[in-house]
Amino acid sequence: MIMKKKFLSIDYLRKYLKKQGFTINPKKNINEQNNTGNIFRTLLSSLIIISFFFITPFVINFTKDKMIFSNDYENNSKNKLKTLLENQEQKLDEDINTKFLFEDILTFNEQPTDTVRLSAITIEELFKSTNYNLEDVRKNKLVKPISLTLLPQEIKKITNSKKRKDLFIQIILPLIIKENQHIKLDRKKLFSILNKSRNTNKEKNWLNSKFKQYGVVNKDLSILKIRMDEIPVSMAIAQAAKETGWGTSRFAQEGNALFGQWTWSGEGIKPSDADDDSTHKVMKFKVLQASVRAYQRNLNTHPSYKDFRSARAELRDEEKKLDSIILSEHLDRYAATGKDYIIVLQKIIKQNNLTDFDDAKLLPSSITLESLI
Repeated sequence: MIMKKKFLSIDYLRKYLKKQGFTINPKKNINEQNNTGNIFRTLLSSLIIISFFFITPFVINFTKDKMIFSNDYENNSKNKLKTLLENQEQKLDEDINTKFLFEDILTFNEQPTDTVRLSAITIEELFKSTNYNLEDVRKNKLVKPISLTLLPQEIKKITNSKKRKDLFIQIILPLIIKENQHIKLDRKKLFSILNKSRNTNKEKNWLNSKFKQYGVVNKDLSILKIRMDEIPVSMAIAQAAKETGWGTSRFAQEGNALFGQWTWSGEGIKPSDADDDSTHKVMKFKVLQASVRAYQRNLNTHPSYKDFRSARAELRDEEKKLDSIILSEHLDRYAATGKDYIIVLQKIIKQNNLTDFDDAKLLPSSITLESLI
């Protein structure tokens, strides 16, 4: 009969239990109820206090992580980056301050370097003694940190095309990866700085130096993030091979010019087929490393390659690998031959399996670089 009742009153239960022989002490029950209520309220209050102190650090860290940009810089770079990728603001990546672009590259000419030109035979022996060969690199993705300053003159006398190509790649591969690692370290530092709520004076000075280095006007962080990025290794090798005839050109031999960059400053090598009234020359460098850095700086800053940088930023945004075939599609303004230049580059990349080197790492020559392996 009790189970059929939907609601039971306290009086009804008291009468029923009394009929069954149970003694009911109303005062005791009230005290027990009060004690139970007090215990419950105490436990609830303790739980709230404990939860507050447990959750607060996570809330603070989450809030801090969301404050991606320093208070000293405008927090609009993400929106501007999205605008650029959607091509809604074509001139976003065109403005450039050229005053300091090559300042760090010119320091190569001021540094004392051993510019003794090694013979091809000596270089080959050096590579053998250090177990540096391309087959091993393709397999293990590790490159010996051997930095040569000059190309051997005898490279143009090597009749075996595969042997000549392999030697050329072995010489420039460490140089290209080295520059990419410098950019990777800079990029890592950039995002580390931007992920702080406040920046130190040292970090602010570093940012300002990078704005100058990449020709960024108005200290625009979105532009700095787009420009401060790596160049696919396979694409760089292909362009160096195309511009120098695999290391045999006069520009490469006389001026360490691996990428045929032009200059109008008077410092350079004048092409033999240039018109008499032409004022441009091919840039010359003291060492090969300077040529690689100048090439990367050129692609990362010049308005002619803004589409290349936009495509690269889009791949980054989609968390995809930097594909040299995709990105080379935007280099039609690198040479006068336009689209034909792209076809040649892609042919060099595919025929020589250069993409095997895209994910290769340079064996660390310092503790700083070891973190990248």
